[in-house]
Amino acid sequence: MPNRRILSLWFPRLGAERLLRQGRMREVGPFAVVKDLGQMQVLSSLSQEASAAGLYRDQPIRDAQAICPNLVTRLQNEQAEALFLRGLARWSGKFTPWISLEPPDSLLLDITGCSHLFGGEEALLEHIESETRDLGISVQTGLADTAGAAWALARYVAQSATPLHSGDAIDQEARATRARAVKRRHWERGGAAPRHMARGASQNNIAAPGKTHSAIKSLPVASLRLEASIVDTLSRLGLRHIGDLTGQPRAALARRFGKTLVEHLDKALGSQPEPISPLKAIPHFGVRLSFPDPIGLREDICTAIERLSQRLCTHLKDQGQGARRLMLQCFHTEGTMSAITAGLAKPSDNPERLLPVLLIKVEEIEAGFGIDMMRLEALETEAIHATQAKGQMALNQELRQTPEPSAALDDLIGRIGGRIGLEQITRYHPADSHIPEKGFKILAAAWSDPAPDWPKAAQKRPPLLWHPEIVHTEEGRRVPREFKWRGRILTTKHAQGPERIAPEWWLDDPNWRSGVRDYWQVTCHEGDLLWLFYAHGAALGAGWFCQGRFV
Repeated sequence: MPNRRILSLWFPRLGAERLLRQGRMREVGPFAVVKDLGQMQVLSSLSQEASAAGLYRDQPIRDAQAICPNLVTRLQNEQAEALFLRGLARWSGKFTPWISLEPPDSLLLDITGCSHLFGGEEALLEHIESETRDLGISVQTGLADTAGAAWALARYVAQSATPLHSGDAIDQEARATRARAVKRRHWERGGAAPRHMARGASQNNIAAPGKTHSAIKSLPVASLRLEASIVDTLSRLGLRHIGDLTGQPRAALARRFGKTLVEHLDKALGSQPEPISPLKAIPHFGVRLSFPDPIGLREDICTAIERLSQRLCTHLKDQGQGARRLMLQCFHTEGTMSAITAGLAKPSDNPERLLPVLLIKVEEIEAGFGIDMMRLEALETEAIHATQAKGQMALNQELRQTPEPSAALDDLIGRIGGRIGLEQITRYHPADSHIPEKGFKILAAAWSDPAPDWPKAAQKRPPLLWHPEIVHTEEGRRVPREFKWRGRILTTKHAQGPERIAPEWWLDDPNWRSGVRDYWQVTCHEGDLLWLFYAHGAALGAGWFCQGRFV
């Protein structure tokens, strides 16, 4: 598109100002957000006071605290910062409907055909800067025909290429030579201006239509979104500005630095298209019900929940989603709010399945002086696959082959989970291991399906298992005729076995350091049917143990 105009909004202090806007840290002085990299912690976002103290991003926190002892820090919350950036994207929707996120702290806006609504491009940027200032947020803007050029103008329009420190640098010469060199004003003869002068220079962050090259040619090569190693190599070769690259053969640049450099250069100049993906709206499933008069009776609350469930399920069905976790909010006349949450074992868009798990917790709602409004929201949803209607003959044949599982068990799990918690309800699944205590795994019933079938063991297994308990008897591998277990003296009536089970040699299991085991099914005269084994001994001594009971 020849008349395309892209606006880049960069929020250089997003993380710090997000916390400062909460109002709890206004008088803290220098403030910074710290990012934990595992081996070390670095500064990820700084306030204006912290930057004025000489601190900078990606600086180790130990160095920062040595420079600024009164620095106040908070750990970075990447998820909260991402949500805050998405909130800024919704705010910027007043300027254009075409918005793209550039994590972690930038937005791209396609304002083609929108700037005249605000009095022109300059007036639009002034309006944005004024509103962000009122919001307590710092912003730097850049406007150009391409996304790459706008990104570069927003970040580097007030900076010049940093001179490479080498043996020819003035600050590395002798003191007398440096004193004479200061008077030469070398930047007036084409050299790079000092950093403090470049920052104070009056430069425009708006590239006129069709003037992208002239607007960004004096920017440093780092504004092309290149890796630091490539930028350092280009600086050593004297290619410090974008204008220095545009005159070089593209084939030579690609061979020396890779095609990434050429692609980013072409995208910034508009030779290669760079599409912008618009921000996708997050699906939201929530309904509310306002009352002309406050309610407080249990019957009225249940009726309201029933109506809200029906409306919410209608919304879920339209989107092909099913609710997995629900939140009911009650807004009281005195200005307070109470909420209850409930979960389902399986996602559902049926109000008859949502209603019971909510009604279980109605007793937790304190109406107080009355409820003005109720709101029901599906916090977690999952896709529900559509089912195809079948005829009676086809349905009967399918039911005879594979009966359709009933939803009654899922509803029961959901109702019980509403009282004790869904994570407290578990089920067993078979596991791929020959070790008895590892032959099964425990899964949450709400997030797993029933086991289709259990593999048949070569030998009978007891339904009750426990940690091996010592059996007191005479030494030897033969099944004891008489033994003492749990304070009782038992006599053997019949024994079946042995079944030899070896430990997993690729694992060092502390419970199997006694070596190979020989398992026996022992029937006692006292009526007990136990599962005993003899450990042959390895890292631990040999002996008899009891591990289970047959029913």
